[in-house]
Amino acid sequence: MTSTNPILSPAGGADAPSAGLRPSRRSSVRAAQTRRKWYEIVGLTLPAVIVYVMFVLVPMGFAVYYSLFRWRGIGPPTDYVGFDNYVLAFQDPIFLDALRNNAIIVVGSLVVQGPIALAVALLLNRRFRGRAVFRLIVFVPYVLAEVTAGIMWKLLLTDNGTVDALMRSLGLGSLVRAWLADLDIVIWTMLFVLTWKYVGFAIILLLAGLSNVPPELTEAAAIDGASWWQTQRHVMLPLLGPTIRIWMFLSMIGSLQAFEVIWVTSVPAVRSLGASATMATYMVDNGFFARLWGYGNAVAVILFVISFVAALLFQRFLLRRDIDGAVTGRVN
Repeated sequence: MTSTNPILSPAGGADAPSAGLRPSRRSSVRAAQTRRKWYEIVGLTLPAVIVYVMFVLVPMGFAVYYSLFRWRGIGPPTDYVGFDNYVLAFQDPIFLDALRNNAIIVVGSLVVQGPIALAVALLLNRRFRGRAVFRLIVFVPYVLAEVTAGIMWKLLLTDNGTVDALMRSLGLGSLVRAWLADLDIVIWTMLFVLTWKYVGFAIILLLAGLSNVPPELTEAAAIDGASWWQTQRHVMLPLLGPTIRIWMFLSMIGSLQAFEVIWVTSVPAVRSLGASATMATYMVDNGFFARLWGYGNAVAVILFVISFVAALLFQRFLLRRDIDGAVTGRVN
């Protein structure tokens, strides 16, 4: 027996309250619902859009505009030079050294921090006595302010400082160097400090990823006779792939924009020679302190373009399957 009750019929379910109305009335109800949804969308997103436009897009537009002038920050910019500031930047060997240093920091952070963070995260994911204390020791550098960490390492690495005294007491006096003044090793010293400072962030992300791995998988691997190393290699690491790629993306962008730790730790005279300069420190040195505001804005635009292109390429070739896997098709 077929029911004629509109509530029980497919067209009159609980999710279609306007099914029993006339077509004109039904269309007006749907239009009102659509308007209400748009009002909610606009009301919720408009404040964020206004803040984004005022504090991101507008400053970016001014940076591009000022980069086309030779301007010292006094009065309106009038000396239009076009793209000369950009040409001068790529002709400056100090800026090219800064680009090289940023590349070293990007590659070094990925190659050094990644294996260390992965090994420590796998260790901390196991239960053992003193794990809480060990976690605290690992996370302390990351929660320290960049300025605090920079000042601390500057004092430790100064000539005849704590590091030199410790190495001499261990019979390694022949390895003592001017860590912050030697033009050949200062960038590697900066890489060591950055690794010490930010490896805890990678460990936090990897531990969060490990916590999302169902324990049934490791139990099934153990029942099948897999060793601990085989379980980590064939179960844990594949499941950590998305987390590792997210960390690589954040580490790459952060390395391209490295500033605070290097600015505080490095010696200004050495940084001015390009040995420990990055694009961000070069921008501040030649834009803010030299009062070459147009040139400094050009360097800022170059830094933004490089970071933006790197982010697009990374998402296109490495994060694409993670993003595509997170989008589900609509079932009609």
